[in-house]
Amino acid sequence: MELTGTLIKILPTVEGQTERGPWKRGGFVIEFMDGSYPRKAAFTLFGEDRLAMLNNLPMGGLVNVTFSVESREYQDRYYTGLRCIRVVPGAAAAPVAGAAPAAGAAPAAAAPAAFASAPAAAMPDNNDDLPF
Repeated sequence: MELTGTLIKILPTVEGQTERGPWKRGGFVIEFMDGSYPRKAAFTLFGEDRLAMLNNLPMGGLVNVTFSVESREYQDRYYTGLRCIRVVPGAAAAPVAGAAPAAGAAPAAAAPAAFASAPAAAMPDNNDDLPF
């Protein structure tokens, strides 16, 4: 998956030691536009080589992130994370057909049609029998 947004924060690096050797983990947060609302996403980077990608990123600049979504189960609870595979500065995403980004906003990744919001005129009226 890919997402383009503005880099707003670089998270601190955490280091540790296991039986297999030392490890490093870090991350960053971007802000992107989802329709007309700004959203934030935090990405995780594992390994010194992946953390090195953060050195060339301009704070407040556009970045294009390639990532995978992972969920892990622990004691009957699921934890989901966004694991960064690649991040490059200044790459603009292709515009989504039929959608115009807001002025000054970073373009967002294409959303599935099922999540597109319907115009106000197409919304049903409140003449239903639901109790809420």
